[in-house]
Amino acid sequence: MVRSVHISFAQFCNSYWLQIPIIVGRMLEQNGVGPGARSSHAITIVGKKVYAFGGEFSPRVPVDNELYVFDLEELTWSAASVTGDVPPPRVGVTMAAIGEKIYVFGGRDATHKELNELFSFDTHTNKWTLLSGGGNGPAHRSYHSATADDQRVYIFGGCGVAGRLNDLWAFDVEDKKWNKFPIPGDNCKGRGGPGLAVAGRKIWVVYGFAGKEVDDVHCFDPASGEWTEVNTAGKKPTPRSVFSSAGFGKHIIVSGEEVDPSDLGHLGAGKFSSETYALDTETFAWKKLEDGLDSADHPGPRGWCAFAAGRKDGKEGLLVYGGNSPSNDRLDDIFFFTPCLDAKEK
Repeated sequence: MVRSVHISFAQFCNSYWLQIPIIVGRMLEQNGVGPGARSSHAITIVGKKVYAFGGEFSPRVPVDNELYVFDLEELTWSAASVTGDVPPPRVGVTMAAIGEKIYVFGGRDATHKELNELFSFDTHTNKWTLLSGGGNGPAHRSYHSATADDQRVYIFGGCGVAGRLNDLWAFDVEDKKWNKFPIPGDNCKGRGGPGLAVAGRKIWVVYGFAGKEVDDVHCFDPASGEWTEVNTAGKKPTPRSVFSSAGFGKHIIVSGEEVDPSDLGHLGAGKFSSETYALDTETFAWKKLEDGLDSADHPGPRGWCAFAAGRKDGKEGLLVYGGNSPSNDRLDDIFFFTPCLDAKEK
């Protein structure tokens, strides 16, 4: 059993060196009418609010196209009253935020058609805008990955019309244009459900499903236009995909994942892990984080979650919402995990 101990965050970092099991995650209370249980959906955080869109309760059947808002202070859900070019329902969609705007790309509709529209949502005016689609920008895809820096939204990989993809694109929110980067080498195979993060002015592709779960790490340097396959060390995670991930400074966090797919494909539940790891993008070393496994404040094994980096109570962390359980049930709980990345291992 994991013991709940009330200590400061600084004390936690010191206790990590002593290998004392301290809970650093928290399951958040939910009030109001929210999205409910679902998987293959997306969330992003703008200020003190979480925005959720898309997803499924039954496999491959989009639930709705409501945009739900969760207040991180009041812990209350509401449905946004929106105008403009509202995206149709979809699964396998991604979201990223820059400033007060949210960017939603791709996914798969109720007819299982892959999509490639890019929408923006202004959280100040509550208006949706269709920015691109058709032959402009990345090809149609779902179960791809997205991340953002201060000016660009990045899209990588996913399941395309003719198979899994390994292309990297950037949408510049200032000039509103797509830029396609060079294709990586053969070692970076097309994949769905990879981690994607910006760290050290580079874009990182971590693991994913390329016909099987893989454990490779690649980074792209926009300054040189070159891809590099990175040989990592330390307590390396086993191959996996569809995990929660985010960049925190020089670190990339991965948490919860599918480590063995179901024989039924997307119709079934694969084998899920509950572990959390951090990759140092300067030393290329992995670290397994002690994150309060088996407590009520830990998400437990799951995959196909919605996740986003943000701040709560003055601390930066990873928010995880919903997903698919080992019993193939969709989940509706929310957790906020604050990693202690500068702690020393014994």
